[in-house]
Amino acid sequence: MSNSIESHLQEDRVFKPSREFSKNARIKNMAQYTRMYQESIEKPGIFWAREAKELAWQKKWTKVLDWKAPYAKWFLGGKLNVCESCVDQHLKNGRANKAALIWEGEPGETRTLTYRQLHREVCQFANVLLAKGIKPKDRVMIYMPMTPEAVIAMLACARIGAVHSVIFGGFSAESIVDRLEDCQAKAMITSDGGYRRGGVVPLKENVDEALKKYKGVETVIVHQRIGNEGAPVKMKRGRDVWWHEEAAQVSAKHEAQAFDSEHPLFILYTSGSTGKPKGILHTSAGYLLGAYTTCKYIFDMRDDDVYWCTADVGWITGHSYIAYGPLANGVTQVMYEGAPNHPDFGRFWDIVEKYSVSIFYTAPTAIRAFIKAGNELPQARDLSSLRLLGTVGEPINPEAWMWYHTIIGGGRCPIVDTWWQTETGAIMISPLPGCTPTKPGTATLPFFGVDAAILDETGEECGPNEGGKLVIRKPWPSMLRTIYGDKKRYRDTYWKDYQGMYTAGDGARTDRKGNFWIVGRLDDVLNVSGHRLGTAEVESALVSHEVVAEAAVVGRPHEIKGQGVVAFVTLKGSTAPTDALNGELRNHVGKVIGAIAKPDEIYFTPAMPKTRSGKIMRRLLKELVATGEISGNTTTLENPGIVEDLRAQLKKK
Repeated sequence: MSNSIESHLQEDRVFKPSREFSKNARIKNMAQYTRMYQESIEKPGIFWAREAKELAWQKKWTKVLDWKAPYAKWFLGGKLNVCESCVDQHLKNGRANKAALIWEGEPGETRTLTYRQLHREVCQFANVLLAKGIKPKDRVMIYMPMTPEAVIAMLACARIGAVHSVIFGGFSAESIVDRLEDCQAKAMITSDGGYRRGGVVPLKENVDEALKKYKGVETVIVHQRIGNEGAPVKMKRGRDVWWHEEAAQVSAKHEAQAFDSEHPLFILYTSGSTGKPKGILHTSAGYLLGAYTTCKYIFDMRDDDVYWCTADVGWITGHSYIAYGPLANGVTQVMYEGAPNHPDFGRFWDIVEKYSVSIFYTAPTAIRAFIKAGNELPQARDLSSLRLLGTVGEPINPEAWMWYHTIIGGGRCPIVDTWWQTETGAIMISPLPGCTPTKPGTATLPFFGVDAAILDETGEECGPNEGGKLVIRKPWPSMLRTIYGDKKRYRDTYWKDYQGMYTAGDGARTDRKGNFWIVGRLDDVLNVSGHRLGTAEVESALVSHEVVAEAAVVGRPHEIKGQGVVAFVTLKGSTAPTDALNGELRNHVGKVIGAIAKPDEIYFTPAMPKTRSGKIMRRLLKELVATGEISGNTTTLENPGIVEDLRAQLKKK
């Protein structure tokens, strides 16, 4: 990535943990981090063996790592049950009557499960699966709303050695078919429906539609969530059964069987450049250790914490930082079913206040939406219980970071800006809240065992402020093992660029302090007149303007410059879009980054086209600016009307 321009992210603001936070943190100073990090890189066998002892093993391993690039095996010879580390062990260590899950449905009903109650529910549902003939390594699809039963289903699969594959509840029937066919699922676990912004999501109906095309599912287990509030549910005789009816017929006792450390745990599908989803395969011991240790050190989890990750279990964040990592740490966590703005944008802050949440983990896109809604809603709540904030999913622009720090954290909460992927299984680059000096916009330094670097096209390591490809040079426990059913695609996608190194697919740079700045996906890097320009950098420059709440930037073919810069902008509050403001924003970007980065076109929109998880659908924006039309699947959009509005705007130009 030559010709990299100097980024505007030369951030001068530095925030150090308070003495009080550092004194009580697991990692208290940078000397301790440096010592542990060096050991994890130079003596990974010793480091990870010590950490792994904290999991519930039924048989100890004989060898920590076998690495034949690009294939890793961790804790060879060891046997454990992932569910035992997440649930059973807490019945023996004094947490049996501690709240494990505090759940709030979108309509407002609440439910709390202690670790003892969670254990009972998981064992009972494990017996339901066994009664339906589910065996170790059988693939089971889970397509559910954010209810405790979604986590119970995941843990029950892990308990009996079945491989779960969770599908985000916002996906369409067509998306379900693709995943069913790829993994050849034998069973499906779903709900009659779920709630979203006061409406009902017809989950069972979508499953029925998908199963018209895929005939391999023998059993559909349906959890009753909405009851009479939805359309009557059609149950196919001999295939479909009700969760509660099946549970009433089986025992609530089940002994956790030990499985090999490399036993497959789950397949999670992520979008691929070919259009065919990639089934990322994670196995047991290494994945669990990654989720466990990152929760322990990055979120600095304590026994009295109330932790809330706002992700959906259909994403990797929901796997690692709802279903597995927090439970392995024995923490109390909040689950919420619905939208962040139902009935208004105060819902999240109501929940923080109501349950005295101490650790809050959410996405930058949600933070920017809260900024647009104004400061009044969070400031009207008591958020003093918060002690640690986190972000996940994409780079956070400095102005959103500062708002999060000031308005939500009250200036006292460290922010852990985490970089990782579905493929990495756990957080890879992040501050440690008790010791790392943070700067708005950077994920700072690698986690233990993560040998991260930025390389140019020739494989040479880039210097400070030189953009390149982010790679990981050594194996780590929670790494993906393959793309399910496609080893060649696994090798070609992640291991082809540099011998023996994992290519993340993200562009990045380091500053002079060694902090990692993630620029964005490599396919989101524009080539403007020979200059490499990260779309995230232009977006961040736009959002740094006082009237801009959110921005999305894409490229379009340009006969002179190669690529032109097109920006979509959402304004704060009642600010009206004008031609003068358009010019002002173009000049603002030029001032922050340089004239080369000025958008050729700016389109104002009241909201971005987003999935239900809050992710901006940049693919649709790219297609719109290139062709003026949309041909891809838009069924996962939260707000499809926005696309039509933007299409009309583009046609006028």
